[in-house]
Amino acid sequence: MAQFNLQDHSHRRFNILTGEWIQVSPHRAKRPWQGQQEEEAGEKRPRYDEKCYLCPGNSRAGGNKNPNYTSTFVFTNDFSALESDIPDGHYEDDGLLHAISEKGTCRVMCFSPRHDLTLAELGKEQILEVIRQWIKEYRDLGSKDYINYVQIFENKGSIMGCSNPHPHGQIWAQESIPVEPLKETNNMADYYQQHGTSLLEDYLKRETDLQERIVLENKDFVVLVPFWAIWPFETMILSKRHVGNIGEFTEQEQQSYADAISRLTIKYDNLFETSFPYSAGIHQTPTDGKPHPEWHFHMHFYPPLLRSATVKKFMVGYEMLANPQRDITAEKSARMLAELSEVHYKQTQ
Repeated sequence: MAQFNLQDHSHRRFNILTGEWIQVSPHRAKRPWQGQQEEEAGEKRPRYDEKCYLCPGNSRAGGNKNPNYTSTFVFTNDFSALESDIPDGHYEDDGLLHAISEKGTCRVMCFSPRHDLTLAELGKEQILEVIRQWIKEYRDLGSKDYINYVQIFENKGSIMGCSNPHPHGQIWAQESIPVEPLKETNNMADYYQQHGTSLLEDYLKRETDLQERIVLENKDFVVLVPFWAIWPFETMILSKRHVGNIGEFTEQEQQSYADAISRLTIKYDNLFETSFPYSAGIHQTPTDGKPHPEWHFHMHFYPPLLRSATVKKFMVGYEMLANPQRDITAEKSARMLAELSEVHYKQTQ
């Protein structure tokens, strides 16, 4: 009988951050594709769109008017999913039905006044301005006594449910620690109690030694495909220094972080020569006032594209009812990303 091989044989991989498993079926990557194909988002957008509610000087859907901003611009979402002025309360019925009030706020951040430029097409100095604004929002929102977690994220592309093409992200801040960061908090805390070291710091050392899933790195950050990655070209940005949150970055680390985001998003666009969609978000220290020596800063990128600019991976059936599954291995997708140019494909045409 042949010897077991991660690149050829069906197996499960364990996610050390969430405590969950993923099914990997590398042999399925060879099958022909006859499924759904998305329309490629190849339209050319103008620098300014008079109908866009995020462009400078335009009125938003809620009636407020944007200033003529020239860098990043942040405002409270006109249709916020979380509100700060609700009464405290809870609902319970026979121990089976349980609900509790949740205070918070939702902010929108326009990365640039340019309607046509994504992070991949912004310069590193412009990305640095985004990072500095993230730091300010994390500190300001996290300092409120009722805010215990600040979630910074971006949905890029209509395929990811983004309702406005103007490059922007969101910041949700709330009373509770949400489900995904809470799972990570608990698993990192358990590891820290057992070993006295950071889970992700030790994981990063192992990945750096193996060099099997590294996409790129610079002085202060490593971009890799996690061993347990679910999405075909999922990546994670990890700080080399053990820091818990973005507010702890030095000026040099802020610049290195901008460099890592720029290089990664350019590689993404170059993969299928399209504006690569994804959901991305920062996971960092809760703002609950408690010490969190277990926390290690990282940023997740979850892109849905599978084989081309028009073929998307769906999380359905087995993924919804059992556990996540992927065909292409983490090692293969890391090699594909690592080998891509770091010059945006539009600049070579």
